Amino acid sequence: MSLDKSKKETIVSNFGRSAQDTGSSEVQIALLTKRIQELTEHFKTHKKDHSSRRGLLKLVGRRRRLLRYLKNTNIDKYRSLIKELGLRK
Repeated sequence: MSLDKSKKETIVSNFGRSAQDTGSSEVQIALLTKRIQELTEHFKTHKKDHSSRRGLLKLVGRRRRLLRYLKNTNIDKYRSLIKELGLRK
């Protein structure tokens, strides 16, 4: 269920400061959002997959913490990232 290399590279190039920037908050939030979207699609067909649902909830919590950190440190980047990813905050 993880992202393949090409998807990950496109996300890093879109949201990162450089091509090798995988550690910035924006990139991490974008990667988590993509994984959350893929898991959400998975649950539309596999409704009883509770172990993966627990993993989804952990990913959502991690993304929420990163968003809170980004909001407290740089509100402009937070607003642009929310708008770009289509998150409702």
